[in-house]
Amino acid sequence: WLCLLATPALGLLPGARRLGMTAAPERAAVEGLRFLTPSLAREIRREYGSPTYVYSEAYLRAAAARALAFPAGDAAASLTVRFAMKACPNAAVLQVLRACGLHIDASSGFEAHRAMKAGFEPGQISISSQQLPGDIAELMAMGVKVNACSLRQLDTIGSLVPGATVGLRFNPGLGSGGTGKTNVGGPSSSFGIWHEWVDDVKSIVSQHGLVVERVHTHIGSGSDPAVWTRVAGLSLKLVEEFPTASTVNLGGGYKVGRMQDEASTDLQVVGVPVREALADFTARTGRRLHLEIEPGTYVVANAGAVLSTVQDKVSTGPEGHEFLKLDSGMTEVLRPSLYAAQHPLVVVPASADDDEARAAAPPASYVVVGHCCESGDLMTPSPEGADVVAERPMAPAQVGDLCVMEGSGAYCSSMSSKNYNSFPEAAEVMVDVNGAPHLIRRRQTLEQILENEVPYPL
Repeated sequence: WLCLLATPALGLLPGARRLGMTAAPERAAVEGLRFLTPSLAREIRREYGSPTYVYSEAYLRAAAARALAFPAGDAAASLTVRFAMKACPNAAVLQVLRACGLHIDASSGFEAHRAMKAGFEPGQISISSQQLPGDIAELMAMGVKVNACSLRQLDTIGSLVPGATVGLRFNPGLGSGGTGKTNVGGPSSSFGIWHEWVDDVKSIVSQHGLVVERVHTHIGSGSDPAVWTRVAGLSLKLVEEFPTASTVNLGGGYKVGRMQDEASTDLQVVGVPVREALADFTARTGRRLHLEIEPGTYVVANAGAVLSTVQDKVSTGPEGHEFLKLDSGMTEVLRPSLYAAQHPLVVVPASADDDEARAAAPPASYVVVGHCCESGDLMTPSPEGADVVAERPMAPAQVGDLCVMEGSGAYCSSMSSKNYNSFPEAAEVMVDVNGAPHLIRRRQTLEQILENEVPYPL
């Protein structure tokens, strides 16, 4: 019931553009705030400065509740929802999701240890990693689950822990992501064991006396729901190859619309064919599987925002652009520079006295850039490419105003290029279900940036 506290409406509309996608409205001329209000944004800046990441506990709980209601769960023996913690690993976020009943998908041994420090039991953590942790034997002895993501990883695990119970991450031959950089399936991806190497897997399993308990697939972030459901069927075919397997993990990657005109995956829709496939599997084999899913972006993307300050405005003349320069940038949100990702940008007047007048004023068009000495530090790229400048309709802005970048809960703080130009790591704040802000990570100091440097004798 905790996950249902203060559940907000997240703007998901009935109907679908295609399988599993909730329809989205036409793009508004100017995007608006989600869980923040202008007064709360100003309060957070006064108290904690800018730039600052801000998260909504209510949004986190609502998203967790939707994930736990994945409809295929009633066709499976049971359902586990694992939060892909690489999306946002702050301990406060992890603790809220743990209270909601989520488990952890870790992408490194370090993440596994971090999750345990946040209160998760070892048995609630599963590792799927491109780099097998050096202490994998110790982690497994503690109860942490592991999915072998290559033949070499599987053989290494077998050599270190003969007779161990393991999971297998397969590349099912198909992939789908929001961009090519987030597609982790198919022949151009190194993630997972290629699906045609099943006989090699069986040989290694037999050689080391391993017990396969889980088959795992994950095809990308922002994946097409139609491809995702097809891969679910391919995953179940792989499960049939391993009679001891009792769990199928279908990964995550559910698309989340950050902009108002972007569609989002509807788990209640994509879960239906999965439920049917699980029921068919049980009818054919007599095996009722445990189901796991691993949402990351789905849980936290729209539960986070970056609060920045407009620190300068420049123009390149009538044939050019008007630029807003923020006190944040790729040091806080790398996604626009890396993927040409689109994030809502909302101007909040520095003074409450200006709220009504600015809201009534016609929108202005700006190119929004970050504070780094880097031409690629662009917050408003064209969807066609990260290096293509695009203007964005926004409320008129003045130096000193706040600029809130919405949709910044996933792969922002965790994937930032912090300390570039020696800018310090930003603070993080959680807004509780009653609307009160709490500091959950202090702003880094220059001394902390330098603390691991060692003097060189000259």
